[in-house]
Amino acid sequence: MQPWRTYLTPALFVAPGFLIYTVFVLCPMVQAVLMSVFDYKVVAGAVSTFIGATNYIRAFHDEHLWLSLSNSGIYMLFTVPPQIALGLGVALLLQHKSPAQPFFRVLYYLPVVTSWVVVTLLFKYLFADRGLINYLLGLQVSWLSDRWTAMVAICALGVWKGIGWSMMIFIAALQGVPNSLIEAAKIDGAGPWQRFWSVTIPAIWPTMAFITIMLVIGGLNVFTSVQAMTDGAPGGSTDVVLTYMYRTTFSFLDFGYGSTIAVLLTLLVFALSAIQLRVFRNEATA
Repeated sequence: MQPWRTYLTPALFVAPGFLIYTVFVLCPMVQAVLMSVFDYKVVAGAVSTFIGATNYIRAFHDEHLWLSLSNSGIYMLFTVPPQIALGLGVALLLQHKSPAQPFFRVLYYLPVVTSWVVVTLLFKYLFADRGLINYLLGLQVSWLSDRWTAMVAICALGVWKGIGWSMMIFIAALQGVPNSLIEAAKIDGAGPWQRFWSVTIPAIWPTMAFITIMLVIGGLNVFTSVQAMTDGAPGGSTDVVLTYMYRTTFSFLDFGYGSTIAVLLTLLVFALSAIQLRVFRNEATA
């Protein structure tokens, strides 16, 4: 009877969160998998036909899906490293107490808590044909009318909005670096750069792994900024996976194929997260 009571209290605390997770995450995931193997009909009275792996075969031959995936990869490639590097740089500057420290911490973190829609519309104005960017650079570039220049604007927004999040986590990690290790490195004659690479980086490596994995997941799941800034234009060339999935599902009402894209994206995120976790663990134990 005693062991049962030992597990009862933790179970009661975990139960509400697990229930919410089951209802809003696990159940939709299972539903998406089931819908992906049907020609799913949302019209009342229409019969959904079982088609097996047809949607998955279609996905592997869908050129626009591959284009969308490449755009998601480009976004991830050009937003994750800058967010890590700039976030760590700002954290190093703001980790020590000073009268201006709270102000700058709030200033850098403010974009994180600002609505995606609001900041996207702001950047859409900045990168407009007669926007501030063209005015400052003295250019006449139609940024949002070309795939590559539009991706520059989208990536710039992602980096600007994400630096504060990385910064705050890095600050917390840097405060946990033992001063004794830094002092010992100073006594051994290590300079600031040597102390950074030999003491600071190994100490915050688990935090670096966490931030990288979360940013990669966020990069693959980018949606609002692309949807509000370009809506996939021109001609769907700036679509990312989620905007293509959204249009397929809610504009074309192809819920079966939209669910297939969601399942494949979920598997890709899990695979990349597992690979990154293994790599970071191997680096930490090397």
